[in-house]
Amino acid sequence: MLSLPNMLTLSRIFAVPILVFLLWHPGWFDYAVAFGLYVLMGVTDYFDGYLARAQGAVSRLGVFLDPIADKIMVAAVIVMLVAFDSAATGHPLVEGWHVIAALVILLREIAVSGLREFLADLRVSIPVSKLAKWKTTFQLVSLGGLILGGSMPQWAFVRDVGLFSLWAAALLTLLTGWDYLRVGLKHMD
Repeated sequence: MLSLPNMLTLSRIFAVPILVFLLWHPGWFDYAVAFGLYVLMGVTDYFDGYLARAQGAVSRLGVFLDPIADKIMVAAVIVMLVAFDSAATGHPLVEGWHVIAALVILLREIAVSGLREFLADLRVSIPVSKLAKWKTTFQLVSLGGLILGGSMPQWAFVRDVGLFSLWAAALLTLLTGWDYLRVGLKHMD
Protein backbone atom coordinates (compact mmCIF):
# COMPACT_ATOMS: atom_id res chain seq x y z
CA MET A 1 0.00 0.00 0.00
CA LEU A 2 2.71 2.52 0.88
CA SER A 3 4.91 1.96 -2.13
CA LEU A 4 7.55 4.50 -3.17
CA PRO A 5 5.20 6.11 -5.73
CA ASN A 6 2.50 6.51 -3.07
CA MET A 7 5.01 7.96 -0.60
CA LEU A 8 6.07 10.50 -3.24
CA THR A 9 2.43 11.47 -3.77
CA LEU A 10 1.87 11.80 -0.02
CA SER A 11 5.02 13.92 0.26
CA ARG A 12 3.44 16.41 -2.16
CA ILE A 13 0.31 16.58 -0.04
CA PHE A 14 2.33 17.13 3.14
CA ALA A 15 4.47 19.77 1.41
CA VAL A 16 1.46 21.97 0.55
CA PRO A 17 1.20 23.55 4.04
CA ILE A 18 4.92 24.36 3.92
CA LEU A 19 4.46 25.95 0.51
CA VAL A 20 1.51 27.98 1.81
CA PHE A 21 3.55 29.11 4.81
CA LEU A 22 6.38 30.28 2.53
CA LEU A 23 3.95 32.23 0.34
CA TRP A 24 2.03 33.76 3.26
CA HIS A 25 4.06 36.99 3.69
CA PRO A 26 7.10 36.27 1.61
CA GLY A 27 10.26 38.14 0.99
CA TRP A 28 12.58 37.26 -1.86
CA PHE A 29 14.17 34.41 0.15
CA ASP A 30 10.78 32.87 0.99
CA TYR A 31 9.80 33.00 -2.68
CA ALA A 32 13.10 31.40 -3.66
CA VAL A 33 12.63 28.55 -1.16
CA ALA A 34 8.97 28.21 -2.22
CA PHE A 35 10.12 27.96 -5.85
CA GLY A 36 12.60 25.22 -4.94
CA LEU A 37 9.91 23.32 -3.04
CA TYR A 38 7.45 23.79 -5.91
CA VAL A 39 9.98 22.38 -8.40
CA LEU A 40 10.67 19.45 -6.07
CA MET A 41 6.93 18.79 -5.85
CA GLY A 42 6.73 18.84 -9.66
CA VAL A 43 9.60 16.37 -9.92
CA THR A 44 7.96 14.01 -7.43
CA ASP A 45 4.72 14.30 -9.44
CA TYR A 46 6.55 13.08 -12.52
CA PHE A 47 8.42 10.30 -10.73
CA ASP A 48 5.50 8.90 -8.75
CA GLY A 49 3.63 8.17 -11.97
CA TYR A 50 6.72 6.98 -13.82
CA LEU A 51 7.78 4.61 -11.02
CA ALA A 52 4.26 3.28 -10.50
CA ARG A 53 4.00 2.35 -14.18
CA ALA A 54 7.60 1.10 -14.49
CA GLN A 55 7.35 -1.09 -11.39
CA GLY A 56 3.82 -2.25 -12.14
CA ALA A 57 2.88 -0.69 -8.80
CA VAL A 58 -0.12 1.36 -9.89
CA SER A 59 -2.46 1.20 -6.90
CA ARG A 60 -5.95 2.37 -6.12
CA LEU A 61 -4.50 4.60 -3.41
CA GLY A 62 -2.15 6.22 -5.92
CA VAL A 63 -4.88 6.64 -8.53
CA PHE A 64 -7.01 8.30 -5.84
CA LEU A 65 -4.32 10.51 -4.25
CA ASP A 66 -2.35 11.71 -7.28
CA PRO A 67 -5.03 14.00 -8.75
CA ILE A 68 -5.89 15.25 -5.26
CA ALA A 69 -2.25 16.14 -4.61
CA ASP A 70 -2.08 17.98 -7.93
CA LYS A 71 -5.29 19.91 -7.35
CA ILE A 72 -4.55 21.02 -3.79
CA MET A 73 -1.07 22.14 -4.77
CA VAL A 74 -2.36 24.19 -7.72
CA ALA A 75 -5.31 25.61 -5.77
CA ALA A 76 -3.16 26.54 -2.78
CA VAL A 77 -0.56 28.31 -4.92
CA ILE A 78 -3.18 30.21 -6.93
CA VAL A 79 -4.96 31.38 -3.79
CA MET A 80 -1.70 32.50 -2.20
CA LEU A 81 -0.54 34.35 -5.33
CA VAL A 82 -3.88 36.16 -5.59
CA ALA A 83 -4.46 36.84 -1.90
CA PHE A 84 -1.17 38.13 -0.53
CA ASP A 85 0.98 41.12 -1.36
CA SER A 86 4.51 40.47 -2.47
CA ALA A 87 7.07 42.04 -0.15
CA ALA A 88 9.02 43.18 -3.19
CA THR A 89 6.20 44.83 -5.13
CA GLY A 90 3.59 45.56 -2.47
CA HIS A 91 0.80 43.93 -4.48
CA PRO A 92 -0.25 40.35 -5.31
CA LEU A 93 1.63 38.62 -8.10
CA VAL A 94 -1.71 37.73 -9.71
CA GLU A 95 -4.06 40.72 -9.75
CA GLY A 96 -6.47 42.63 -11.95
CA TRP A 97 -7.67 40.81 -15.03
CA HIS A 98 -5.21 37.99 -14.39
CA VAL A 99 -7.40 36.84 -11.51
CA ILE A 100 -9.95 35.74 -14.14
CA ALA A 101 -7.44 33.27 -15.60
CA ALA A 102 -6.71 31.92 -12.11
CA LEU A 103 -10.43 31.63 -11.38
CA VAL A 104 -11.07 29.75 -14.65
CA ILE A 105 -8.42 27.22 -13.67
CA LEU A 106 -9.83 26.74 -10.17
CA LEU A 107 -13.44 26.43 -11.32
CA ARG A 108 -12.55 23.92 -14.02
CA GLU A 109 -10.67 21.77 -11.51
CA ILE A 110 -13.74 21.65 -9.28
CA ALA A 111 -16.13 20.97 -12.17
CA VAL A 112 -14.01 18.23 -13.72
CA SER A 113 -13.52 16.56 -10.33
CA GLY A 114 -17.28 16.48 -9.84
CA LEU A 115 -17.82 15.21 -13.36
CA ARG A 116 -15.23 12.45 -12.92
CA GLU A 117 -16.90 11.41 -9.66
CA PHE A 118 -20.31 11.30 -11.37
CA LEU A 119 -18.97 9.28 -14.30
CA ALA A 120 -17.07 6.90 -12.02
CA ASP A 121 -20.39 5.82 -10.52
CA LEU A 122 -21.44 4.95 -14.08
CA ARG A 123 -18.11 3.17 -14.67
CA VAL A 124 -17.17 5.66 -17.38
CA SER A 125 -13.62 6.93 -17.38
CA ILE A 126 -12.34 9.97 -19.20
CA PRO A 127 -8.77 9.52 -20.36
CA VAL A 128 -6.42 12.47 -20.04
CA SER A 129 -5.95 14.01 -23.48
CA LYS A 130 -2.74 15.44 -24.91
CA LEU A 131 -4.36 18.87 -24.75
CA ALA A 132 -5.01 18.35 -21.02
CA LYS A 133 -1.33 17.47 -20.56
CA TRP A 134 -0.39 20.73 -22.29
CA LYS A 135 -2.81 22.54 -19.99
CA THR A 136 -1.07 21.03 -16.99
CA THR A 137 2.34 21.98 -18.39
CA PHE A 138 1.34 25.62 -18.92
CA GLN A 139 -0.30 25.66 -15.49
CA LEU A 140 2.80 24.36 -13.73
CA VAL A 141 5.12 26.67 -15.69
CA SER A 142 2.89 29.66 -14.93
CA LEU A 143 2.77 29.07 -11.19
CA GLY A 144 6.49 28.32 -11.04
CA GLY A 145 7.24 31.46 -13.05
CA LEU A 146 5.07 33.56 -10.78
CA ILE A 147 6.70 32.18 -7.63
CA LEU A 148 10.17 32.68 -9.14
CA GLY A 149 9.14 36.17 -10.25
CA GLY A 150 8.35 36.96 -6.62
CA SER A 151 11.93 36.17 -5.65
CA MET A 152 13.37 38.24 -8.50
CA PRO A 153 11.15 41.32 -9.01
CA GLN A 154 13.97 43.03 -10.90
CA TRP A 155 13.48 40.45 -13.68
CA ALA A 156 9.93 41.41 -14.66
CA PHE A 157 10.02 39.09 -17.68
CA VAL A 158 9.90 36.06 -15.34
CA ARG A 159 6.55 37.25 -13.94
CA ASP A 160 5.40 38.10 -17.47
CA VAL A 161 6.18 34.54 -18.61
CA GLY A 162 4.20 33.29 -15.61
CA LEU A 163 1.22 35.49 -16.48
CA PHE A 164 1.33 34.57 -20.19
CA SER A 165 1.45 30.89 -19.25
CA LEU A 166 -1.42 31.42 -16.80
CA TRP A 167 -3.60 32.73 -19.63
CA ALA A 168 -2.49 29.90 -21.95
CA ALA A 169 -3.39 27.41 -19.21
CA ALA A 170 -6.77 29.13 -18.71
CA LEU A 171 -7.55 28.91 -22.42
CA LEU A 172 -6.59 25.24 -22.55
CA THR A 173 -8.55 24.75 -19.33
CA LEU A 174 -11.70 25.97 -21.08
CA LEU A 175 -11.08 23.76 -24.11
CA THR A 176 -10.37 20.60 -22.13
CA GLY A 177 -13.18 21.36 -19.69
CA TRP A 178 -15.59 21.57 -22.63
CA ASP A 179 -14.28 18.24 -23.95
CA TYR A 180 -14.90 16.59 -20.57
CA LEU A 181 -18.35 18.17 -20.30
CA ARG A 182 -19.37 16.87 -23.76
CA VAL A 183 -18.43 13.34 -22.73
CA GLY A 184 -20.29 13.74 -19.44
CA LEU A 185 -23.45 15.10 -21.07
CA LYS A 186 -23.77 11.90 -23.12
CA HIS A 187 -24.24 9.95 -19.89
CA MET A 188 -26.74 12.23 -18.18
CA ASP A 189 -30.50 11.69 -18.25
